[in-house]
Amino acid sequence: MTDPIVPFSQRLDELEARVRQESSLVPRLGMVLGSGLGGLADEISDAVEIPFEEMPGWPAPSVPGHSGRLILGSLRGLPVACLRGRLHMYEGLSERLVVEPALLMGRLGAPILLLTNASGGVNPAFGAGTLMVMHDHINLTGRNPLMGPNDDSLGPRFPDMSAVWDRELRDRIYAAGRAEDVELREGIYLGLTGPTYETPAEVRMVRNLGADAVGMSTVMEAMAANWAGLRVCGVSLVTNAGAGLSPNPLTHAEVVEAADEAGPRLAQVIGRFAEGLR
Repeated sequence: MTDPIVPFSQRLDELEARVRQESSLVPRLGMVLGSGLGGLADEISDAVEIPFEEMPGWPAPSVPGHSGRLILGSLRGLPVACLRGRLHMYEGLSERLVVEPALLMGRLGAPILLLTNASGGVNPAFGAGTLMVMHDHINLTGRNPLMGPNDDSLGPRFPDMSAVWDRELRDRIYAAGRAEDVELREGIYLGLTGPTYETPAEVRMVRNLGADAVGMSTVMEAMAANWAGLRVCGVSLVTNAGAGLSPNPLTHAEVVEAADEAGPRLAQVIGRFAEGLR
C-alpha cells in the first residue's frame, strides 16, 4: 500500500511556521534562482537565510550551482523571498516536493513568482548567453505535481493553463531590459526530467515541437504556482547549444560557467524589474 498523499495546505502550514520563526516579512515578489544564478541573492539587504535542510522535509540540494537557501529581505526596496537554488526531480524527489518552495512563496504573501533557469538552446538563433523571457512552456516530463486528491483550499481540480506566463509581467521584464540596455529574447521552454542531457535526435524533436530552449526544471513550479493563483513570469538563461547543434560534449561545468558570465546581466534586469513593482 502506498503512503497517503499529504495535502499541500498541511505541508505549507509546517513550512510557513518554520519561516515565521525567523522572519515576519511579507514578500511582494518570490524568486527562484537556477544554476549559477544565485549571485542576485547577494543584493538582498537585511537578509534572513534558512538552509533548505532546516526546512521541514526539504533535503539539502545536491547540484553544483544550487546552494539551497531560502532568503527573505529587500531587493531595491521591494520585500522579496528568494530561493537560492531549487529542488529537482532528477535528484530522486517527487514532483510534489519539488513545487513546495514555489507554493510557499504564495503562502508567505507573494502574489508574483519569478522563475529563472539555465537551459540548452534548441533555437539556432539563441546562442550561449541569450536571456530568453518565457512566454509558454511544454511539459514532457510525464509528471504533474497536481496528480492525486485536489487541495481545494489552494486551487481548482482542473486549472486553466492557457495563460500561465503573465503578459503584463513579461512587458515589465522587457521594460527593465531596455532600461538596463540588456537584450532579451522571447521563447518557449520545454521541460524534461534529466539528469541526462538530450540526444541529438531528442533536440531535433524538441525543436520540431516548437520549443526554443530545453531544461530540467521550471515547468512543475509554473504549473503549481498558476494553479494556486500566483502570477508567473520568468527568464531562461541559454547556456549552451543542444546536442547536435554544437561539436562539443555537454557538461554541467559549461552550464555554470556560462551562467556566471551572463548572471550579472540577468541580475540587472531583475533588479530593475523589482524596482518597478514597489
